[in-house]
Amino acid sequence: MTKSLRAVACSAVLMLAFTSCSGGTKSGSPTASSAPSSTPTSTTPATAPSSTPPAVTPSAVPSPTAPAVPKRTAAQLTKALLALADLPPGFSLEKDDVGDDADVTVSSKDTRCAKLVAFTNADNPPGSKASAAQSYSGGAQGPFIDETIDAMGSPAAARALQKSFKQAVTACRTMSLKVPGEGTSPISVREVSAPDVGTDPVAVRFTATAGPLQGFEVTVATAAVDDVVVAVTVINGLPEDIEGATTAAVEKAQDTLAASASGT
Repeated sequence: MTKSLRAVACSAVLMLAFTSCSGGTKSGSPTASSAPSSTPTSTTPATAPSSTPPAVTPSAVPSPTAPAVPKRTAAQLTKALLALADLPPGFSLEKDDVGDDADVTVSSKDTRCAKLVAFTNADNPPGSKASAAQSYSGGAQGPFIDETIDAMGSPAAARALQKSFKQAVTACRTMSLKVPGEGTSPISVREVSAPDVGTDPVAVRFTATAGPLQGFEVTVATAAVDDVVVAVTVINGLPEDIEGATTAAVEKAQDTLAASASGT
């Protein structure tokens, strides 16, 4: 496979990994399963006995609120990405050729893949407040590593993104990847064991089973780290490459963003 074709396929499948783990709502909010479906209305007497003195409502007592989450910026997230010093010797940074993946699309005739397909063809994960990305190359034959960090606004939103990603992946078995000028390849979707890092880690393997991309295989591992989601894509890598890169990426995000693995 030529490098240009690899770059196109990489961008398309990488986009799939990051966007498919969203809640699927237009606003990017957590899915309905992670939010209360209704709020019961309390029942109180219409009037109080006239002999009872009016209750005094303390105005200075604040209602319980979730801990404040710092607003992330793209610059902060960029600092949390892996640097060459965090990777084994022999890696180099790769430029992001935006034009390569402009017309790459993913589709499926299986209605169970509709959610995954919709997220795949979106430009950014719904709900992402800020993001940063970087690509790394381990040589002409790889491994190739791509990392993205998305700030979701809260730990709950980051966890909801992960849970929805897992649901979308487990519901779908095969899709089609169309590369302009090259053709279309069927892509199998299979959840695999994720590195045990961060919160709600998920890993999935995409494999081209025929067509111009036959033999192309990419593994994507994602994990929530407080209010951000870290996603690592490895192409032509061994299991230790996936484990090592994902662990390093999550630990770097935790240290740089002062986040915790538990998301609390």
